[in-house]
Amino acid sequence: MSLGDEYENTSGYGGTGQTRTRMPDSGGGPHGSGRRGGRASSRSLVTVVGVVVLLIAAIAFANRGGDDSSTDETDDSPKAAATAPSGEKPVRSANAGIPSGFAHDRQGAESAAANYAVALVSADILKPAKRTEIVQQVFVADKQASLEDRFNKAYSKEFLSNVGLDENGEAAPGSAYVSRTMPIGTKVTSYSDTAAAVEVWCSGVFGTTGENTTNPVSSDWFTMTLQLRWADGDWKVDSFAQKDGPAPVPGDNRASTAEEMAKAVEEYGGFTYAR
Repeated sequence: MSLGDEYENTSGYGGTGQTRTRMPDSGGGPHGSGRRGGRASSRSLVTVVGVVVLLIAAIAFANRGGDDSSTDETDDSPKAAATAPSGEKPVRSANAGIPSGFAHDRQGAESAAANYAVALVSADILKPAKRTEIVQQVFVADKQASLEDRFNKAYSKEFLSNVGLDENGEAAPGSAYVSRTMPIGTKVTSYSDTAAAVEVWCSGVFGTTGENTTNPVSSDWFTMTLQLRWADGDWKVDSFAQKDGPAPVPGDNRASTAEEMAKAVEEYGGFTYAR
């Protein structure tokens, strides 16, 4: 199969229940179609959306071939009223900067899915030196070798060049590549003691800082579906998929300057996510 293959989402979320994944072309820069209007020029928005699509599409390619099966239990997870953070047990440690030691219950599965979504659409996944650590921390042991090989093929030198990075996943001097995901909420669609399916609704900021960048940092909305397995005393990812939205109407915020955005990325750290 090639990078041009279509990847289908198994979550059944949304109108069609399928994910339309745009894969990198064999040559040229990243391309994509803008999904929403905004204050930036249409050309900038198309470029930024193209970068986001390339990044998540490469993840989908790397995951291709996984088992997307889930358990048969009905969904009795907390509804919209239970939106306040809770959690009976905090995660106990962090390996490769990723939390671990999630509780063996629904809340633990939701917390694991949220934290793994952050790792899988991070700037570090594009860096070969960091990728192995992420794969070993996030995925079940019997999927790690094949998935790392697929990630390496997906994040090729050509792909990295298309998003403005060198072969080590680093941006040019004076700029920084940003790929930061913020989970908005989670939903358990199936659960048993050994497996869980969790949807994570996310917003994110993606792009390259710097005055002369052609890929300015912009936001995006998407949903990741993670099939989790209880293995070696923790929740791990067995397979995953993604799709666009749900996305709110863009607000009237003034776009920050490249300098302001670069400073924010440097000064503000990320979070550990838990119910």
